[in-house]
Amino acid sequence: MTETTGTVRLPDHLRPVTSPRARPAAVVRGPRYRITVLTSRLLRLEYSPDGDFEDRASQAVLHRDLEPPEFTVLDSDGRLEILTEHLHLVYDKGEFAPHGLSVKVLGGVSNYHSVWHYGEEGERNLGGTARTLDGVDGACELEPGLMSRYGFSVLDDSSTLVFDDDGWLAPRTGAGSKTAGAGSAPARVDLYFFGYGRDYRTCLRDFYRISGPTPLVPRFALGNWWSRYHRYSEEEYRGVIERFAAERVPLSVAVLDMDWHLTEIDPAHGSGWTGYTWNRELFPDPEGFARWLHGRGLALTLNVHPADGIAAHEDAYERTALALGLDPAAGEAIAFDPADPQFLSAYLREVHHPLEDAGVDFWWLDWQSGPHSRLRGLDPLWVLNHVHFLDAAREGRLPLTFSRYAGPGSHRYPIGFSGDTIVTWESLAFQPYFTATASNVGYGWWSHDIGGHMGGYKDDDLAARWVQLGVFSPITRLHSSSMPFTGKEPWRFRPEARAAMEEFLRLRHRLVPYLHTMNHRAAGEGRPLVEPLYYEHPEAAEAYVAPNQFLFGSELMVAPIVSPRDRALNRASVTVWLPPGDWFDVFTGTRYRGGRWVRMFRTLESIPVLARAGAILPLAAGPLANGTACPERITVRVFGGASGAFELVEDDGSGAAARREHQVRTPIAFDWNAGSLRVGPAQGTASGVPRTRAWEVAIEGIARPGTVRVTAGGRELEAVAEYDEQAAALRVTVEGLEAAEALTLTAGDGFRLASNRTVPAVERLLADVHAEFAVKGEVYARAASGAAPAAVVAALAGLGLDEGLFGALVELILADAG
Repeated sequence: MTETTGTVRLPDHLRPVTSPRARPAAVVRGPRYRITVLTSRLLRLEYSPDGDFEDRASQAVLHRDLEPPEFTVLDSDGRLEILTEHLHLVYDKGEFAPHGLSVKVLGGVSNYHSVWHYGEEGERNLGGTARTLDGVDGACELEPGLMSRYGFSVLDDSSTLVFDDDGWLAPRTGAGSKTAGAGSAPARVDLYFFGYGRDYRTCLRDFYRISGPTPLVPRFALGNWWSRYHRYSEEEYRGVIERFAAERVPLSVAVLDMDWHLTEIDPAHGSGWTGYTWNRELFPDPEGFARWLHGRGLALTLNVHPADGIAAHEDAYERTALALGLDPAAGEAIAFDPADPQFLSAYLREVHHPLEDAGVDFWWLDWQSGPHSRLRGLDPLWVLNHVHFLDAAREGRLPLTFSRYAGPGSHRYPIGFSGDTIVTWESLAFQPYFTATASNVGYGWWSHDIGGHMGGYKDDDLAARWVQLGVFSPITRLHSSSMPFTGKEPWRFRPEARAAMEEFLRLRHRLVPYLHTMNHRAAGEGRPLVEPLYYEHPEAAEAYVAPNQFLFGSELMVAPIVSPRDRALNRASVTVWLPPGDWFDVFTGTRYRGGRWVRMFRTLESIPVLARAGAILPLAAGPLANGTACPERITVRVFGGASGAFELVEDDGSGAAARREHQVRTPIAFDWNAGSLRVGPAQGTASGVPRTRAWEVAIEGIARPGTVRVTAGGRELEAVAEYDEQAAALRVTVEGLEAAEALTLTAGDGFRLASNRTVPAVERLLADVHAEFAVKGEVYARAASGAAPAAVVAALAGLGLDEGLFGALVELILADAG
């Protein structure tokens, strides 16, 4: 094995694309300092006692070749000022110190809190994410993020490694901590100051500009994953997949935890925790098994724990030893050495590629062995994520890895595995906030153990609510420990929970057209699928105190239920902040007036998922099957009250799918004022995207319209159009529409909002709850009296009702009250 790093040239596909040298016009330099104005809100601040500065790409920052903004430099003896449109830097030109270096964020973010002095961490940081949730029962501490209520944050890049000319990692010259030890010279400092005020989306977009974008993930990753730490045989695993199909619950990814490989080995070779050789007693024909999965529409991923290297019993041992110039006859284990590019090249080529050629689609890199390696500062987890992701892109494939978070820049290596959580309500209650807040460091593709991994307790409501959150998470992966009672198969649960879980898992696959469009948005526009509310409403105090609410793509807002239900009421509740405007619950159809807090109550059948007026939600229609193929039938749900637009994006699934020439884009435009909806024509063609489709349009929350006209290509269509009185929805179905044609639906008299069907909703509630019949009768009489909603609520308040029942009634009665 090589003794030093960088002595072996990595294959070209393992060399990252970088543009690390800033343009001269962006740089202000003195003998020991260098300040780079990357944008009007983003500064690179460097101090070097020896006057040398780092121009190589780092692990966190790959690109500095940005068009410099306009800025002014005021330079005099002992004082340097730099002014941009958004920042004012003052510096005494000495060693960085709190009294000598400050940056003020302009724009009135706060009176004095928005001035940063060197060394300050900054107050009211909105948080980032954490390496793992392993063993977490409830909440855990988060690393800082890029956003703050006071408008600034600092990313310290002083100690990360840099890429050398061969694309491998090397220590920085003069690298060290910001504060040198007593009697020693100060170390180099390399900071990035983000002064974006509360323009959080621009902050994140510019972070992606310097760190690299979030890649497009394969479409199959957006469906349901089946995973369990269990010693499956091939026959048993096939049986589980077939049972899901029999229950009409689709899957798209099959996960095999560590028992796919040999684990009961000679102790001389290790513990069996690390392994790369199929256990053929359990899987006698791995290649055939992979073909069987692929034939049923599933991708395959295998779990690996690489820490123990490649032992002599492995199938790959001899060829790997020979590739590294070692004597395989010696039988000595090949140590896992993430600091050696020669080892990593052989590790990928000789160990992983043959398994991939036999059917493995991507790897679950389950690194649990700490952050240390032979090269100081090199975290093996980071290396595994980096090289596996780049390697997965070879031969024109769309790459994917599945691993833990390893610091800023980890968004370049999706998907994240959040680790082994404890099965409790407290763990569930933390995950919505944890998922959304990770966007503050650009980490948009967390995958959680849906239902929790281990410990805790059996609670059917908990399992169902976790699945509901999982369906409205970046990745939906059912998982559990090997204990006999922890499996997440829906049929292990009581009928009510099972029905809710199965229906939501079906919904996940119907959501794939929407999810994949948001996948393209994340890669192309720097907008994660899941965002905190304050991204959209940065000046609203309410957005910061609704931590478990989040935006789910461009059209939806989700408020998961993370607490048990009231058994008499048969409902659990969550308090939701509704931004101004009209909002529709996509499950119940109820329309809510926004600009207020609402306590929402739901049976186990649903959670509050809210679409703003004018939202357009494309869904797969027709029978569901495994996989995530582009559907031949699409339902377009449109929510009335405002105009809206959506562009459905589909692609050919290749490694170039992020480029427009490999995509099909179908515009959908809803004009509320004109009473029209237009779908298409599609732009582009791509393999796997149907050229002819059926469209099922539902315009929801509207009163019965007048004459409805449906045309395509200038000709009248004999479309099936009907009005659903119960759902207050106009439904139109068009069969066999060519992608190049535009479908236009026009209501001759325009559209009008429908009022909620409040009295029937109250009746359904009262029929379900456990309460005295006399009380139910009194409540119903008040609700059906025809009095104004506020008067009805006032009357109900005098009845001494149970707090939960009163709250559920208030939600319904005041939902759309003006």
